[in-house]
Amino acid sequence: MRNKLAVLACAVTLAATTAVTALTQTSEAAATGPAVTGRALTGPVVTSRIAAHFDLARGQMPENIAPEPDGTADVTFAAARQVAAVSTTGATRVLATLPAPADGGVHTPALGFALTTGIVRAHDGTLYFLYASGTPDLTGVWRLRPGGTPHRVAALPADGLPNGLALDEHHHRLYIADSVRGEIRTVPTAGGDPTTWSAAPELAAAGFLGVNGLKIHRGALWATNLDRGTVLRIPFGPAGRPGPVRITAKDLTGIDDFAFTGRGDEILAALNGPGTVVRIPRDGTSSTVLTAADGLQNPTSVALRHGTLYVLSAAYTTATDPNLLLARVRSSSSS
Repeated sequence: MRNKLAVLACAVTLAATTAVTALTQTSEAAATGPAVTGRALTGPVVTSRIAAHFDLARGQMPENIAPEPDGTADVTFAAARQVAAVSTTGATRVLATLPAPADGGVHTPALGFALTTGIVRAHDGTLYFLYASGTPDLTGVWRLRPGGTPHRVAALPADGLPNGLALDEHHHRLYIADSVRGEIRTVPTAGGDPTTWSAAPELAAAGFLGVNGLKIHRGALWATNLDRGTVLRIPFGPAGRPGPVRITAKDLTGIDDFAFTGRGDEILAALNGPGTVVRIPRDGTSSTVLTAADGLQNPTSVALRHGTLYVLSAAYTTATDPNLLLARVRSSSSS
């Protein structure tokens, strides 16, 4: 059994490495501007530390994050098909493990292994998260209430890769980025049949993965496009329909997830392939604030809460030390 698990871990790591190598190559091809430059611990970041180290052999590649009020981080472990709670001291508790697809996930688009991806948390503690399995019986939006068991509340196309997830709690809606199909879908938090909200060309992939991270901010749905290295703003129009897409930043190689700092439209974003976190003010320029020197290993997502920056590193291509980094940021950067 131990040998079988070791072989499985190697296979998952190889699949992830191949996929993210493609991610880096296609993103570099799309980025035509100068490389992001800077030094670690600059701009809004004051101090940083690695709060938790995860087990790569068990598929604990942290993909996305939703902080709790006490500072605990609810995360998805991509290749382990898990949702876990990670304390600020590094204690990790698995909340749910999703069933493996009958074919092992080999038909999961772009990646070839089943994985948990985006996660959001409602004020009552309910977690919503995405599962991409390449099979119609499992791919979709899943819900986990405190103390309960996970179940799927909305099916999503098996030929897609649901990735980023955003919650509009006021209107009881979820928004889902499909990185392979190049579209954003929406579904009520109560569940049901998702509908396509936007399939604008700016969301499409350019060789590997397109629309990725999602956030709701100041009357708009913001998104990243990994292949194209862009940040997009899509305003909510009448009846919640999408308005015209505007590119607010570009030339961001390997951009994944992001978070708003609280300073207007300024964001901090994870650049997966380059292994950095960058600050992007309203003018669309960028500067590096964290690098591999701070412990980053293919950062996948960031979150901000009360002056603490959370950064997940999945180690997809570095294959070394997937982790959770916590950093203190200057005032007015809290969520």
